[in-house]
This record gives sequence, C-alpha cells and structure tokens, in this order.
Amino acid sequence: MVIDMTNDTLKEIKRMNIGKTLENVSLKNYTSYKVGGICKAMVFPKNIEALIKLIKYLDKEKVKYIVLGNGSNTLFSDDVFDGVIIKLDEFNTIKERGNMLICGAGCQLMKVALSSCRKAMSGLEFATGIPGTIGGAIYMNAGAYKSDMGYVVKRIKVLTPDYRVITMVNSELEFHYRTSFLKTHKNYICLEATIMLKKGKREEIEELVRTRRERRLESQPLEYPSAGSVFRNPNNDFAGRLIEELGYKGLIRGGAMVSQKHANFIINYKNATSKDIKELITFIKKQVQDKYNIDLKVEQEFVNWEHKDERNGTKENIKEENQNSLG
Repeated sequence: MVIDMTNDTLKEIKRMNIGKTLENVSLKNYTSYKVGGICKAMVFPKNIEALIKLIKYLDKEKVKYIVLGNGSNTLFSDDVFDGVIIKLDEFNTIKERGNMLICGAGCQLMKVALSSCRKAMSGLEFATGIPGTIGGAIYMNAGAYKSDMGYVVKRIKVLTPDYRVITMVNSELEFHYRTSFLKTHKNYICLEATIMLKKGKREEIEELVRTRRERRLESQPLEYPSAGSVFRNPNNDFAGRLIEELGYKGLIRGGAMVSQKHANFIINYKNATSKDIKELITFIKKQVQDKYNIDLKVEQEFVNWEHKDERNGTKENIKEENQNSLG
C-alpha cells in the first residue's frame, strides 16, 4: 500500500539534504512526448549514499516513487503524480580504461556514443540516435541496426531492494529484445555501467554514423515530439508495415498523429494530451490484432494510469470516424 505525498513528507526530504528537490513539476518538460501531468516532487540525489537515504525514507513512509531517465520511452497520464520522481542526472561521470567506458547511469547515451565514435572506439554506433540515459537504455535494452546494449554492457552496478550495492555481469542481466533483468525487476536500480568497446577506424565509424543520421532524418519525424517506435516489431515482420497497410498514416486523435513519415511513430503534432496518445496506441493495437491476429507489444511504458483506468474500466471504447481522426 502506498500513500499520497504530504507537505510534511516534502519538507522532510528537503531537510535531509539529498540533492536538488523541485515541487509541482510539469512532466511535459521531462518527457520526449512533451505530455503528462504534474509531479508533486522531483529529486536529484547527489550521490549513491543520498539515493539510498531517500529510498529508505520513501519506503518507510510508503510514498510511491519511480526512477526516470530522459522520459524518452515513457507515457505519463495527465493526472497528478502524487509521489516522488527520482532523477539520476548527477550520476554522470565517465571513466576510460583502455577500450572500456565506466559510465554513471545518468550519462546521456547519445553523447557517450558520439564521443566514443570520435575516439575511434567501435560498438556504440547504433546508439548515436537514441535519446536516453545509460541507465534507461540498459533497463529497456535499447537498440537499433541489429545491435543493442546487451552486446556492449560488460557489467553494471545496481542498488538492490534491500539497499545493497552489488555488481551484476552481462550473463545475469537477461538481455533480450527490448527487455532486461532490470525491466522485469523494477526495484533494482542501475547506478553505473561498464561498456566494452573495440578499436576501429575513425573515418569508417564516422561515415557509418553520418549515413545513418541522414537515413533517420529522411525516415523519422524528428521535428516533432515523440517517443520513437511505439510497438516492437513482431517476428519476421515490421509494426510500421502493418500499420501503414491498414491506412493509418496520418491518423489523428486530438493533438496526436500517426506520423506520415513512419507509421510506427506517434507524434505530438498539436498540443496533444497523454490521453490522445494512449487512445491512438490502444486503437492501433486493437486493429492490428483484429486484422492480422498479431498482438503488437507496446515499447513505451504507461505510468500513473492506475486511477484513470479504474475510472474508465479496463475496456477502451474508441471509434474510428474517418481515415484521419479518432473520436
């Protein structure tokens, strides 16, 4: 059982001197969809000891909390998040040891990848267009171009549910397509990762990165807020192909739209709400299931929808009005 945040709880968190603490934060500023409600408190622990102190207190007081990376794969509801969002932005140190990088969980994956490429270190070329943190990328096993974090992560340092800091090696992390041990054990928190790369030729690496960037600009709606691919690709097929074949490119719900460039992207093209995006995702998932008997798996994580789903019931009632809108 969890309880709502109180002013006394917030005062105590500030008194504990854990790190920067923000009140009544708009999650629109912390998610790549640029949607979401208000978070009662957002805390940026200054180190591991401060993080442990914070979580022990929240557990004791039964206050709900989550750890958030860049919010690039998360859809918060429009409701108030009546708890604490923990950001590990201060966990941002990078150490080089030969062909290994030891990165804090709050490091920006894209920056780490681009930096390693400039130093002729090969292995993270796939990640130069992924806008997440190191911790978030390991959590969801982010990947592209037939590679992912599971190929390069040697080991990680994690905080366990009983407040111990331990090391887990690659074979323990259960990396599979867009999932990992951390995703199935949400009360373990990634603190640091050791990434194993190899020496390459700088010119070849940079040319590969350049051509892939051009391809992304041509094929993905990077000019709009989105969370990347909405659905995982089913076996031997592509989610985008199935959605496009149904004629849903350009499909609109409120301010959310299925991208005209790539059918597996939903964009916030006109001040969308979280509800607009979720209803569009739910509608497409159902139509693909009905038409092709394929249960598309959603890549994004839905956060803080519990009360809303309880009010609305478990069944989504969405009707297609025409090819370009959902009512």
